[in-house]
Amino acid sequence: MTGVSLYSVQKVLFRLNNDAAARKRFAQERDALLAEYALTDEERRALAGADVGQLHLMGVHPLLLAPFAGRSGLEWPDYLAALQRARDAQRK
Repeated sequence: MTGVSLYSVQKVLFRLNNDAAARKRFAQERDALLAEYALTDEERRALAGADVGQLHLMGVHPLLLAPFAGRSGLEWPDYLAALQRARDAQRK
């Protein structure tokens, strides 16, 4: 992931974490919202699917990822387990 691309992913997450209208729009018209950012297909899939493990491996900052995970329905232990599974899979 390039620096520009990571910045775009983190910008989406910052907006979703801090803007209720953006969260509502993400729920209702996710593809349109994500199309406003310079994201790869892989990044779009990870964001759309709330794949916190993949986002973690992409380098997303935990202070942005944790609130997104919580708003996506992941409990704290499940969030931590998803990160660990992603790291374990990467090592294989």
